[in-house]
Amino acid sequence: MKKICPWALSSPEMKKYHDEEWGRPSRDDHHLFMMLNLEGQQAGLSWAIILKRRPGMIEAYHHFEPHILATMNETMIKQLLNDERIIRSRRKIEAVRDNAKAYLQLVKDYGSLSHFIWGFVDYQPIVNNINTLEELPTQNELSRQMSKALKAYGFKYVGPVIIYAYLQAIGVIDDHLNDCPYKSK
Repeated sequence: MKKICPWALSSPEMKKYHDEEWGRPSRDDHHLFMMLNLEGQQAGLSWAIILKRRPGMIEAYHHFEPHILATMNETMIKQLLNDERIIRSRRKIEAVRDNAKAYLQLVKDYGSLSHFIWGFVDYQPIVNNINTLEELPTQNELSRQMSKALKAYGFKYVGPVIIYAYLQAIGVIDDHLNDCPYKSK
């Protein structure tokens, strides 16, 4: 009998995220950029907190439009520091700005964030053989290589553990448990 990944049962929001988003391959640059920033916002926090604040963060961060975020000035940063919808950390707010600048340069060089990300895996998702939560890695060689490449562009909050979670979220890596009905066939 198929059963859902146990972590998804912690709340209705987590189940919806698991069932509708997590592990589904995304090649949409806007979604990839937003998720990269949201994963970075999670650093030191739980994903449940990010999911609850995601709608507010999307609004506060101008729908993660990189051309707007790249121009963020001190006045905008101060406004965001008082915005209860987001994670109010100066370093994380500045990281969103810096990531937008890095994104714009990366897109000039690669054509798209999607091309850059998916190029690491020859444009095919990696489907891992995972039977228990204890078997889930927190990072791998791919996440270490991608982290290094993103940091070279100036991206922030893109360490190998964050990038591994990001790759799971955007479907580059399918780490659904083997008996989960959402596991890639």
